[in-house]
Amino acid sequence: MESETTRDVQWMTRALEMAELASSRGEVPVGAVLTKDDVIVAEGHNLTVTDNDPTAHAEVMVIRKAAQTLGNWRLTDCTLYVTLEPCAMCAGALVLSRLKRLVFGASDPKAGMAGSLDNLVQDERLNHRIEVTGGTLADEAGDLLQGFFRARRGS
Repeated sequence: MESETTRDVQWMTRALEMAELASSRGEVPVGAVLTKDDVIVAEGHNLTVTDNDPTAHAEVMVIRKAAQTLGNWRLTDCTLYVTLEPCAMCAGALVLSRLKRLVFGASDPKAGMAGSLDNLVQDERLNHRIEVTGGTLADEAGDLLQGFFRARRGS
């Protein structure tokens, strides 16, 4: 059986491909993949610009698709791989979906709610807590984001 680290790299690589697709469409390059039993249930990327929807973050889009695919809003046996640490909105959605595990790439010191700015996904006051692994392919995810914003600024 593959180690968790090997699987994490495999699925984060796919999330990075989703982030690159977002970038090619003018979206902030954040990609996500949700798995159950080591099989992709849903994948996607930011669509905030495309959909004119401030809630269309990669995590939310993938949670919605996964819940529809599985026919259940509870994602208790699922793992989400996302290239950037989730914001407050996404962290809240992950808790509400009862996600088992979160694996993220780059930390987000200005908005990250899985350990950077705060840790909503593991807050003991809530009815559900998520297992978190951060920093998987963080350099690749960070480089993709920095390159995107550098190109937007023209510097």
